[in-house]
Amino acid sequence: MNVSIVIPTYNRKPILIKCLHALENQKLNKLIDSYEIIVVDDGSTDGTTEWIKENQRNLPHVVLYEQEHGGPALGRNLGVLKSTGDVIIFIDSDLVVVNNFIIHHVNKLNKYWIKKNKKCFTYGSVINTSNFQNPLSEDSKITDISFAYFATGNVAISKELLLDVGLFDTSFSLYGWEDLELGERLKKIGVKLIKCPDAKGFHWHPAFNCDQIPLLLNKEIERAKMALIFYQKHKNLRVRFIIQFTIFHKLLWNVLCLGGLINTNLIFPLLKFLVKSGKSGIAMEILKLPLNYVYVSELYKLSRK
Repeated sequence: MNVSIVIPTYNRKPILIKCLHALENQKLNKLIDSYEIIVVDDGSTDGTTEWIKENQRNLPHVVLYEQEHGGPALGRNLGVLKSTGDVIIFIDSDLVVVNNFIIHHVNKLNKYWIKKNKKCFTYGSVINTSNFQNPLSEDSKITDISFAYFATGNVAISKELLLDVGLFDTSFSLYGWEDLELGERLKKIGVKLIKCPDAKGFHWHPAFNCDQIPLLLNKEIERAKMALIFYQKHKNLRVRFIIQFTIFHKLLWNVLCLGGLINTNLIFPLLKFLVKSGKSGIAMEILKLPLNYVYVSELYKLSRK
């Protein structure tokens, strides 16, 4: 098999460097004829493109493409169309993978392609960490479990199948849902999800601090806008539950946040105390309550327009 790893990136140079070095350090087996790492720079302003060009000698598998800032859906589509592999692996640019990452995806695909005629994809593990120096040292946690059907943080799939289903919808130009929407189309044609837990990727993000709150609130508003596009394309009960667009979810978050009384301003002193105490992870989990309330409220507000 020829493998193309497609990575859209935007202003993530420090962790992208670790991501690319890990991918250049891959072990291979007899099933893998070759592999390439396609990086699509989505208009970064942090020197990403310059760094890749300056270090090309140490990145023999990396192929760089550039586009104006248009979002990850546009970037992934460009990466797929420019790829030479018959297997596409999608990862995010803040993911650092183990050195047998490609082997595990390819071995599992090869096994199931024989049975399913390529109508399947493999879903690797994504382990969240804020340890920049050694992200691979993080242990898997309950909070790392994902119930998503198709999420591009760590999946491998046939290029032919992707082209047949129509790639990513570039209407999703803001944060969220473009991968799950593609997953909905894959599900409709009977494509099977195959778990591949040994294909581990460690998803780095900086430890939470209170300065991130405005950005996180803005992400929830963007997520709500994209969720509505998702629902307009697939008006079924499953998608309603995925995007939390049901009366149950509206009532749930109103009860948990007392109709908005529990908000980021109210809990700010608690969050600040937890961060100072070295408990930024707990602070982030608490913050998720009002963040999700903002998301669901915005989703319903937009749906009435």
